[in-house]
Amino acid sequence: MIGIDKQLYQPNGVGLVLEGGALRGVFTAGVLDYFMEKGLKFPYVVGVSAGACNLLGYASHQIGYTKNCMIQGEAKNHYFGVNQLIHAKTIINLDRIFYEYPYNQLPFDFKAFFNSGIRTEFVVTNCATGKAEYLHENRDNYRLSTLGKASASVPLFSKMVELDGKKYLDGGLSDSIPIERAVKQGYSKNIVVLTRRLGDMPTMNYYQRILYQTFYKDFPKLLDAIFNRAEMYKRQIILLECLKEDGKVFIIRPELPEIKRFETDPDKLESYYNHGIEIAKSCWKDLQSYLSNDLYERPMREY
Repeated sequence: MIGIDKQLYQPNGVGLVLEGGALRGVFTAGVLDYFMEKGLKFPYVVGVSAGACNLLGYASHQIGYTKNCMIQGEAKNHYFGVNQLIHAKTIINLDRIFYEYPYNQLPFDFKAFFNSGIRTEFVVTNCATGKAEYLHENRDNYRLSTLGKASASVPLFSKMVELDGKKYLDGGLSDSIPIERAVKQGYSKNIVVLTRRLGDMPTMNYYQRILYQTFYKDFPKLLDAIFNRAEMYKRQIILLECLKEDGKVFIIRPELPEIKRFETDPDKLESYYNHGIEIAKSCWKDLQSYLSNDLYERPMREY
C-alpha cells in the first residue's frame, strides 16, 4: 500500500516528460501512481506513445488507471495478438484501449482531465513530414482519445491514425524523449521518466529495416525518421546527462532488466509496475530536494 501524503506539491515551472516503450510503460504507471498518492502535481506534462497513455491517467488523477489498461489478465480483454489480427485486422487493437476501455470496461474521467489545470501535450509523428508534432485537447472526449491512439500507434503493428486531415504514427519515431520540447515551452527544470535502464538503447536489425521499407515505401520522410531514431535517441540521452549535471533534469529510470515491449505475462507486468513504485519511493526525498531548489540557480546554457 502506498502511503498518502496530505500535503500537495505543485512545483511551478517544472515539467514532467514521459518516454514511451509500449508495455514497459507500466513502470511509468507505477512511478506516477506513487506521485499521485503523494499529491505531486506538475503544471505541464508531455508524453509520447506509452507515455501518452500514462499522461491520461495522471492528468485525470485516476490512480491505477494506466496499470489496469496495460495489465489484462483475461484473454478476452487483451488488445494485441493473433486474435486481434483476426478480428480487428491489426496486431494491436488501439481502439480497444482508447475507445472501448474509457467508455465501458475502465471508465475514464474526461471531466477531471479537462479540469485538471495541467497543460498536456501528446507527441505524434506526421507520416508525410517525418516530424514530431505536439497536440493537445481541452474539450472533446473523442479527439482526446484519438490523440492518445495516434501517439501510441506502433509502426508495423498498428495502422496510421487520421486526424485533422493528416496521418500519424507513434511519436517515439521522431521525438522519443521530448525534453527539448519541454524546455522550449518554458519549463527550465523537468522530471523525466524513462522506461529503459541506463545504457540500454533502441536497435534495429536487417529484417526490421526491410519490413519498414516495404510497409512505408510511400512515406520516405517517415522512413528517414524511423532509420534515424537510434541516433536521435543517443543524442537525447547525452542531452539529458548534460542537463542533469546542470541541475535541470531529475531522471527516473528502471534498474531491473527491461521487459519485452509486448510482454503478455501479467505477473511480469505487475512486477515491473511495482518496481516503478519502489523506484519512486527510493528517490522521493531526493526529488523533494530537487524541486525545492531555486529554478534559476544555474543559467541555461547552449547544448
